[in-house]
Amino acid sequence: MIGSGEIVMNAFRQGLVIPSFNVPYLPMIEPVVRAVADQNSFAFIAIARVEWLNFDAIGPAAVAAEFARWDDPDHMRLHLDHVPVIDESGSRVEHLPILREGVSVGYHSVMIDASRLGLEDNIRATREAVELAHEADIPCEAELGAVMGHETGPLPPYDELFESGLGFTDVDQAQRFVRETGCDWLSVAIGSVHGAVSQATRDKRKVEARLNLDYLDRLRQATDIPLVLHGGSGVKQEMVLAAIPRGIAKVNVGTEIRQTYASAIADKGSVQAAQQDVYDRTVWLIRDYFGISGSRDRLV
Repeated sequence: MIGSGEIVMNAFRQGLVIPSFNVPYLPMIEPVVRAVADQNSFAFIAIARVEWLNFDAIGPAAVAAEFARWDDPDHMRLHLDHVPVIDESGSRVEHLPILREGVSVGYHSVMIDASRLGLEDNIRATREAVELAHEADIPCEAELGAVMGHETGPLPPYDELFESGLGFTDVDQAQRFVRETGCDWLSVAIGSVHGAVSQATRDKRKVEARLNLDYLDRLRQATDIPLVLHGGSGVKQEMVLAAIPRGIAKVNVGTEIRQTYASAIADKGSVQAAQQDVYDRTVWLIRDYFGISGSRDRLV
């Protein structure tokens, strides 16, 4: 089976993108897999620590077991997303046991998020995670900069965040970071924000984010590895499409399908109806938003 690293590199080289669909509710997995296969596209199913703590995904093993029921290796891989060293509340996390669990239960790629550490500590923690992943022959994603949104408390106004470049990935640091960690993919901060996950804000509409494309050009030139856009839901479509040939080979999509599922459960009271809504929304994202129907044959 062709590895996740090679598939994402194929996307990077060809100016294509692979969506990574975060699934905080286990019944979301089947309709997402089905939609991707029906569109002959390629995608990841992903779960992040913040999601299994705040929603109903239980944990990495439960997601892996449900994924195995519907696994379609021609169209899907499983990604362990956002394993933090420091979490959203500022607490230390025993991250290596989580990464080891992901490897042991069959994830095809993992992500270490040491972005809340200083540069030197981020490099050290990321290098350790990369070594763990590469021993299992799977790629490791890392993050440099601050893609905001999961933190407790309100964010500053979005326009203020964007214009100030607060948290944007430093270009010079990115070049050094990639060289010294050996990470396979790099999550960069260029204007997107994560969807809120707190009970009070999880159903709120996301701000329509923008991307600093000139800044992205500089990051691609400095790193020359596949770049990842987190917080992909709600970003202006024309900016996402413009970012793809500039090095964004993977885009994380969570809020878009999570809110679709939760709204259907609340309004229709049926898991089956919610799954159909998730299927329809995933098809729309692949076909109409990203425009990547049929992309599988160019990637795998």
